[in-house]
Amino acid sequence: MKPPRRTFLRLAAGAAALPAMSRIARAQTYPARPVTIIVPFAAGGPTDVTARIIGEHMSRTLGQQFIVENVVGAGGTTGSIRAMRANPDGYTIELGQLGTHAAAVAVYPNLAYRPDVDFAPIGIVVDQAILIVARKTLPPNNLMEFADYLKTNADKMNMAHAGVGSITHFTGLLLNSIVGVRPTLVPFTGSAPAITALITSQVDYMCDPISDIVQQVQAGTLKTYAVGTTERSAALPDIPTSREAGMPEFQVSAWYGLFAPKGTPKPILDMLTDALDKALDDPTVRKRLTELGCDIPYKARRGQEQLATLVRSEIARWTPIIKAVNVKPE
Repeated sequence: MKPPRRTFLRLAAGAAALPAMSRIARAQTYPARPVTIIVPFAAGGPTDVTARIIGEHMSRTLGQQFIVENVVGAGGTTGSIRAMRANPDGYTIELGQLGTHAAAVAVYPNLAYRPDVDFAPIGIVVDQAILIVARKTLPPNNLMEFADYLKTNADKMNMAHAGVGSITHFTGLLLNSIVGVRPTLVPFTGSAPAITALITSQVDYMCDPISDIVQQVQAGTLKTYAVGTTERSAALPDIPTSREAGMPEFQVSAWYGLFAPKGTPKPILDMLTDALDKALDDPTVRKRLTELGCDIPYKARRGQEQLATLVRSEIARWTPIIKAVNVKPE
């Protein structure tokens, strides 16, 4: 016996509403267990340290532990792929950055994810100024002298970087393209060995996020020509900006942002965005990040749409720079 038409329609409507109701119910109970932050780089680096600082505060806000999982490989894309493929329930998120969510598009032609499509942005976390540094024994004493010296001696010069696709790699490519040179590129397994080689004069120069190198700059173990931001860094106030030093084209900072897999319910994303915002407003968190040389985004730059816009603009910016030098993934 068939149910009356009115009963049938009521049952059908109820069935159709179940998925939406179940998403709402999940959001209302979120988080009911620990949340994993995938860091696509090794422990101890700037991405890892930043994730641990904000994760600790977000744990207090949301009442569940935020656990950092380091998933290394392929310039950070291995961890990003895992984050992209995770269940979109808010229990696996990623701290991505300029390399994994912008430059990787040009470095890896067969990249398994689309940073601007396959992730749900949560919010920008911090920016880090990029420093132009050189071995202490290099003759030039300012940025313009360095650019002239690099042009004259490009066939003898070498630039260190932390591996193809790393921030140190493609920000160095930007510097080289501005000066108009193609020196020898010397890859290392990370920033730490590259910096060591620079201090011991085995390599000539590199570009590096401030948190990697702030202690060495403060100690005077290498030459620092400029910081690639519009304002001087509070951590290194004596270092001129690239604009002040005569190279306004070198404007670049290494941004870091939280991402969830595409399809994560909006109420859960909003809870994560709110928890991140509270962390960035906390005086202790701000002090710890500032001491690393990080710049904390002002309110108008935070949030989901702001991060989505940043990803799109950075993909557009870096793709032609990287493709122009025919970068091959390692």
